[in-house]
Amino acid sequence: MNTSAAGSVASESQGTVLLVDDTLENLDVLDELLSEQGYEVRRAINGSMALRAVAADPPDLILLDVTMPEMDGYQVCVELKKNAATWDIPIIFISALDDIFDKVKAFQVGGSDYLSKPFQADEVLARVKAHLLQAYLQKEVQKQKDLWRHRDEEDRERIDTLTRQRDLERQRAEQYQERIQILEEKLRRLGLNPEQL
Repeated sequence: MNTSAAGSVASESQGTVLLVDDTLENLDVLDELLSEQGYEVRRAINGSMALRAVAADPPDLILLDVTMPEMDGYQVCVELKKNAATWDIPIIFISALDDIFDKVKAFQVGGSDYLSKPFQADEVLARVKAHLLQAYLQKEVQKQKDLWRHRDEEDRERIDTLTRQRDLERQRAEQYQERIQILEEKLRRLGLNPEQL
């Protein structure tokens, strides 16, 4: 998702959305809807194709149908959430299944949201935008945390270096003081007053 420091979306792309549905008509409708709003849209017609597409080039968000042959949307979501490289991609389930069980299961497997078919265009756009913004902000927060962690590590290294230098200087000062005391003692043995020198 291309955004400026202020969080407004840049003009070239609102983000990349992967559509996963085995019904071409659904893909066409969603593709047109999202493309018109400036989103880069990619498509997959089944779960295994979706997993390959995500592995090759992770999208910013996935709109995922639940009922597909071979591998359903829940299985796709589980696979993506197990992978460290893809676990944080927001997944919005979009399905004709409107039972509470199906909706709850979508969240249990790691889904970010659930839209029932037939969907309203404005609702799809609002949810896509909200989840992309949330994902972007989470990544920015993580970048800041990583930056502060890195700076903290650098500060600790500097403190350790300064502490070692201070300890070395203290050790040298103590050695210097010991040498002076030894010299003063030798001078006294020779009958000389070190303070008169």
